[in-house]
Amino acid sequence: MSTLDIAQLEAIVGPEHVKHDPADLYVYGSDSSVHRAMPDAVVRPGKTEDVQALLRYANKNRIPVIPRGSGSGMCGQVVPIRGGIVLDMKRMNHILEINLADVYCRVEPGVIDDDLNKALKPHGVFYPATPASSRIATIGGEIANNASGVRSVKYGATRESVLGIKAVLANGELITMGARTRVEASGYQLERLFVGSEGTLGVMVEATLSFVRIPKFRAMGMVLFDSLDDAGEAIAAVMGKGVALSMLELVDSVAIKAVNTAMDLGLPDVEAILLIEADGMVKEAVDHEIEAARTLCEKHKGKLTQLSYDPAERAKIFMGRKALFPALSKYSDSMVSTALADDMAVPYSKMAETARKIHEIAERNGVVMTAYGHCGSGCMHTKILMDTNRAESWDGARRAVTEIYEYVRSVGGTTSAEHGIGLSKASAFKEEKADSLAIMRAVKHAFDPNNILNPGKLFDAPDDWVTATDLRYVSSE
Repeated sequence: MSTLDIAQLEAIVGPEHVKHDPADLYVYGSDSSVHRAMPDAVVRPGKTEDVQALLRYANKNRIPVIPRGSGSGMCGQVVPIRGGIVLDMKRMNHILEINLADVYCRVEPGVIDDDLNKALKPHGVFYPATPASSRIATIGGEIANNASGVRSVKYGATRESVLGIKAVLANGELITMGARTRVEASGYQLERLFVGSEGTLGVMVEATLSFVRIPKFRAMGMVLFDSLDDAGEAIAAVMGKGVALSMLELVDSVAIKAVNTAMDLGLPDVEAILLIEADGMVKEAVDHEIEAARTLCEKHKGKLTQLSYDPAERAKIFMGRKALFPALSKYSDSMVSTALADDMAVPYSKMAETARKIHEIAERNGVVMTAYGHCGSGCMHTKILMDTNRAESWDGARRAVTEIYEYVRSVGGTTSAEHGIGLSKASAFKEEKADSLAIMRAVKHAFDPNNILNPGKLFDAPDDWVTATDLRYVSSE
């Protein structure tokens, strides 16, 4: 790699948009994962031509380029493990078009998810892929990781909303992929290939997204279970019968304790809670789906409570789930919540067994783990809670991660449902995709022959996530 020429970077975007002070580099050296590594510079392009010029310079000099949104990723996707340039895309934050007649909008990658939905709301529509981090997450980051959220059970993940993408390749070439139409039959759908690529194929500079009507009616309720197994069986029953819910969320006893400790919500002391929601333009249709879900949950010993159509009451019901991730840090004063094996997906019929396995594996390895998440789309979130000052905790966490993913593969599950791979899950990803890694590497080489775009991630990441980078938590032992 050539030595970075700060003056050339400043000539492209202006000195005020280039950072190379050690304090700035330190901030951009991590995301929401456990990993940290220092870049050589941070550059904030303001337009497509900036991105093209920067990539032409970087490609010529074999300098790594890591596209970054808000850094809310949990797996180390934007951690610059080989140094180089972190490309902060948040200046490119314009909503370019809202086309109601053709049901699409065009946005730059730095647009914040919540800001997009604020702009769409007066038109009676919304962008549905919204993850829990929507108040800070950028559209570019969501596309790069195929993000999804609590309503993915009905509306799908980001990939289902992406109609087209404009991206700059490693050599500075601008390409347009996809269309502004709902269907497109011809050729390779390269725009779908970019979704979930984690910045390894190109730098997105524009996305064309579909949206949907805001429903007139939403009803949400809480279903209580004394057994986590019963809750898992209820999930399988509800989804197996085709009940059209817009939300089906699981919260286990570990998560309930954390939320009550952090927020004093007074959630019931049960083994599991399911949050169910149905939405639609006709109230009778919403009632029908809620009643179908209630009946199936009751067959598995669940009790529906706090059902409401009122937005304020729905917000109170959902408050514990919405604040769950930060609340986990309050589970115990001696434990830290870490994102490691945190978003696998399994078949619906394996939800109960998976929840049970998570707790068994955690206990066996001396850590605490949760079982929660967007169970309506098969996603099972976990967080590993441990004393990060103890080396044996890290050893236990490493074993737990390996065991969990071995189990997930054994039941036909997948490594990541929505948070991506980055560094933390690379080893499990490579095990799962072993027979297609050569094809992935060939695709990567076709787009980026000099391997400057977010190198060392996905299939090229180190196998051991503990030693892949400096950890943000340092053991004192």
